[in-house]
Formats: sequence, structure tokens, C-alpha cells
Amino acid sequence: MTKASPSSDTDVYYDPYDVGIVKDPYPTYARLLEEAPIYYNERYDFWAISRYADVEKALSNWQTFSSDRGDILELVQSQFDMPKGVMMMEDPPVHTMLRGLMSRVFTPRRMAAIEDQVRQYCVNCLDPLVGSDGFDIIAELASMMPMRVIGMLLGIPESEQVTVRDVNDANLRTKPGAPMKVVNADRIADGRIYADYVEWRSHNPSDDLMTALLNVEFDDEHGVTRKLTRKEVLHYTQVVAGAGNETTGRLIGWLAKVLAEHPDQRRAVVEDRSLLNRTIDETLRFEPTGPHVARYMARDFECYGTTVPAGSAMLLLFGAANRDPRRFANPDTFDIHRDNISHLTFGKGVHYCLGANLARLEGRVALDELLNRWPEWDVDYETAVLAPTSTVRGWERLRIVVG
Repeated sequence: MTKASPSSDTDVYYDPYDVGIVKDPYPTYARLLEEAPIYYNERYDFWAISRYADVEKALSNWQTFSSDRGDILELVQSQFDMPKGVMMMEDPPVHTMLRGLMSRVFTPRRMAAIEDQVRQYCVNCLDPLVGSDGFDIIAELASMMPMRVIGMLLGIPESEQVTVRDVNDANLRTKPGAPMKVVNADRIADGRIYADYVEWRSHNPSDDLMTALLNVEFDDEHGVTRKLTRKEVLHYTQVVAGAGNETTGRLIGWLAKVLAEHPDQRRAVVEDRSLLNRTIDETLRFEPTGPHVARYMARDFECYGTTVPAGSAMLLLFGAANRDPRRFANPDTFDIHRDNISHLTFGKGVHYCLGANLARLEGRVALDELLNRWPEWDVDYETAVLAPTSTVRGWERLRIVVG
């Protein structure tokens, strides 16, 4: 069938690889919301929806908007067979089983227990910087902390954590202006870099997520009560380490930048720390760390008089939905006091981000400790560098000026 071009009456152009758009996507998002709520990009052969209500519905409709080819555009469009047993690349019923298993080891008790360790790590990072005139918050805190926290959860020794983070980052890197090269979908999710550690941990149990994963018993999709295979444990570890690393680090960078630009609201948080959680969520709405996710269209989909054919790749534009004026009053204004900050940055429905509470905890503790030491700061824009990746959006270098 021929693809109807839904944007034929507008010249709006959206492209997740375009460096100029990625630098400031919001004018383009605003035009998509009004002029092309269903958009087709011929150059890269993907569709996109941007309005809050449409994205929210799509996230709940896994039967049409399928995750069985992953949630990254390049994976959805690749010719590779997707590895089995990776939670982000499954739909129910397999996904339901995998997620139920994961939620048993990602408990609120475990999250609460880790808060003191997270805070101590922040203190150790930030204390040596007191008295300086500024520092790169990405290098000193944001790029290290999430991997350390995941390391604490999984029980990965500190000596291994930096290597693990660098391998994960390399998997998501893109050349500016170009799609990510998918050499092998299996490599992204196989977790083989953890194999030696998992083997060691199986003989040296501890009170950590890895020991729980190695020992948990569950009923699989065939009704068999069993433990995870070693390959499944590696998949899980990769998902936890990969997903928790990039996005949370980016959140800390955005908190530093956005609060430098809204000093009155930053000062309000200094005075009243009960505003910390609202600040985290408004920042996630205003500058989402993951501006979109991809889905594989399992069947035809009708939208605004256009048929999106089965087999298509679809982007759900969280960054646009989070600023949809149909959903938010003054959507382009950062306001930690707004009534209802229910953003879509963590998704919704069956694939709602399992690590959402962990990301919020890390962001809250990091911001709290920053404010304890520097109630005032600015950003050095001349040296700030946006990271070259199309899947997450945030800062590679962001020097904050203090004192």
C-alpha cells in the first residue's frame, strides 16, 4: 500500500538525528503538536505521534504498539532476530512473567535501604569540591553515581563498575547526525561483560540483587517452576545496568542546568526540601532524559485520517507530549509548583520504567546534597557539550560555577 503523507499540508520536519533539532527540539515539537500530530519521516522511514493523549493511549496498547523488537528506533528497524527473554523486548504474557520476577527483587525495602549508601557516595564526590570556583557536574557526579548505585544494587565490585559503565555507554553512542549502528541486537542485551562476575557471585552469595536473581524461583510461561538460567540472569543484569545508567546521569545534569536558569525556584527548594520530589518530576517533564521511545506496529493503526501500516516503526515523542498545551497549562514554563506533574518520561502501562523510583531517589539525594553545599550556582555555557546520542538527551560536559 502507499503511505499517505500526513504532513503534506505542512513543511514541519522532525528527525531524531538532526543535531540542530536535538539541541532545542521544543519549537519542532510545538509544530508537530499543532500541524502534524501523526507524522511520517520519509528519509528514515518512521512515524511519530506527539500529543499527550495519543502517546498515553499508545503506551497502554501493546497489542498494536509492540515492544517485541525493542524500544530503540534502530533496533525496531533492524533485520536482526531479537534475543528472547529481555524484558524491554517482550510483550505479555512473557513480559508479565519477567516483570513480575524483576519487581520481586526491585522492592521498596531495597530502595529505602540503598538511600544511605547513595547519600554517602554523593558526599564523597562533592565534599572535595567545596571551596573550588566550579566543577563539571557530569564528570564529578552524574557520569559516575548511577553506575555506582547499580553496582551497589547488583553487588558489582567498585573496581569493575567503571568498565561496565563504559561498555554500556559505547553501545548507545551515535555519530552526530547519524543513526546508531546495530551490529548485532544480541550484543546489546546479552550481558556477557558480567559473566565472570555472575559466576563468582553464584559461589559467593550476598544481600544484593544479583544473589536474589540467581536464587529466585518462579513459574515460567510454560507453568514450570524453576530458577533463571545463567543466560537469563545476564540479560536481566544488562537491562538493569544499561537502563539505570544513562538516564539517571542525564537527569542530574538537567537538574543542574534547569535550576541554574530558575534561581527563584532553586532558592525555594533550598528553604523547603519537601519540594525536592516535585522538582525532580517537573525536571523530568520539562527536559526528559529519554525524549522518545520506539514501537513496532503489530497491526494497522488509524490516526487522524491516516493509516499507519503494520510493520512500521513508530516513535512516541515523550518530549512533545510532556509539553502538550492540551494537557499542561503553560507547558513551556518550568514550574515546580504546578498542580499535576504527571509526565510520560517513565512511560506508562506494562512497560512503565521499573527503575523510576530508583532514578527519583538518586536525583533527589544528589540535588539535596548539591544544595547543602552550594545554594547558588550558574552554568558555564561556553564549555557545555550535549551528548551525541539519539536515544537519550543530556549533557556530556556541564561545568557549574559556584562561589
